[in-house]
Amino acid sequence: MFDVLDQTPGKLGFIDAHGKLVNELPDGVSIDWLQQSYQHMVRIRQLDKKAVALQRTGQMHTYPSCLGQEAIGTGIGMAMQDADVLVPYYRDQATQVLRGVSMQQILQVWGGDERGNLFEGAAVKDFPNCVPIGTQMSHAAGIAAAMKSRGVKQAVVANCGDGATSRGDVYEALNLVGVWQLPMVAVINNNQWAISVPRGLQTATATLAEKALAVGIDSIQVDGNDVVAVFQAVRNALTRARSGKGGTLIEAVSYRLSDHTTADDATRYREASEVSQAWEYDPVKRLQTYLHELGQWTPAQEQSLLAEVKQSIDKAVADYLNTAPQAADDFMAYVFAAMPQPLQAQRERLLARLERDNAAGGNCDDS
Repeated sequence: MFDVLDQTPGKLGFIDAHGKLVNELPDGVSIDWLQQSYQHMVRIRQLDKKAVALQRTGQMHTYPSCLGQEAIGTGIGMAMQDADVLVPYYRDQATQVLRGVSMQQILQVWGGDERGNLFEGAAVKDFPNCVPIGTQMSHAAGIAAAMKSRGVKQAVVANCGDGATSRGDVYEALNLVGVWQLPMVAVINNNQWAISVPRGLQTATATLAEKALAVGIDSIQVDGNDVVAVFQAVRNALTRARSGKGGTLIEAVSYRLSDHTTADDATRYREASEVSQAWEYDPVKRLQTYLHELGQWTPAQEQSLLAEVKQSIDKAVADYLNTAPQAADDFMAYVFAAMPQPLQAQRERLLARLERDNAAGGNCDDS
C-alpha cells in the first residue's frame, strides 16, 4: 500500500501531507513564492482536466495526465534558470509552462500537431516531449557533455518515471554522467506505477535514489508532493552542476492519481482503496491548507484564481481547435537539414497525389 509518509530516513520535506511545516523553509521561499507555486499547480491541474475532457470527446489524441504530480514539475520549473536546458518526458507539463510553453502548445502536441514543439522564451532550446521510455536520458547526457566541453555554466534537467529506471538507456546515461562528471540533474518521478507494473516489481532496491551509488553520483530522495522539497533539491543540484561538481539523481516520491494515459484503465490493476489513500497526500491541497492556515490564502482568492484559470484555458482550447492544419508534407520537411533527393521525390509524389485527391473530391485512386 502506498504511503508517502513512510519513506527512508532523511527524505527531504518541508510541508507535510496535513499542510504543516516540518522543517524551516529554505532561503528564497517566501509567501509570494508559495502563492505563485500554488497558483501554478492549480492552473496545471485545471489544464490537465480539460485535456482529458478533450480526448474523451474526440478532440485530442492519447494524453498522459500529470494529476497528483504537479508539485514535481512546478518545483523543477521554479528552480531552473533560463540558460538551463530541459529534456522532458511526457508528464512535464508544469515545468514546460513555467519555461514559456503555452497551454495551447501543450494541447497541440497531444493533438498530433508537432508545431506545438516550436517553443519560445526559456524553452526555445529545450527538447520536445519524449514518449519512448528512457531514451531522453541519453540525449540529456549528450547535451551535458557538450556544455562541459564548451566550459559554459549551464546544466541539464532530464526527467523520467520510475519505470524508466529499469531501462538500460537510463543506466548508461547516468553512468556517463558519473564517469565524465557531467552537469546533469536527473529527476525520477516515482509515481509508484509504470503503467500496470507497481514499484515493488520494478526493482529490489529500497529506493530509486540509491541507484546513483552504482554510477558514482550524488542522490537524494524527496517528498514529491511537497513543491518546496522538490524546488530545494533541484536548486541545490543545479548549483552543484553549474559549478563543475557533477550530476545528481533526485527521486521524487509521488503517486499517479490518474490512469497511465487516456488509453489506460488503471482500475484493472490497482485497488480503489490505494488511490483513495493517495489522495490524502494531494500536493495541491496540502499547499492550499498551509497558506490558508497562515492567513495567506482565502476562499475569495481561490474563486478569483479559478475564474482567471478557466478564462485562460478556454482561450487556449479555442486557439487550439481553431488552428489551421499542418501542411501535409510537414512530416518530411524536418527530417534532414537539407532534404535528400529520394525524400524529395517522395514528397513530390505525395503532393501530386493530394492534388489529385482534392480534384476528385477526396476519392483518390490508390493505384
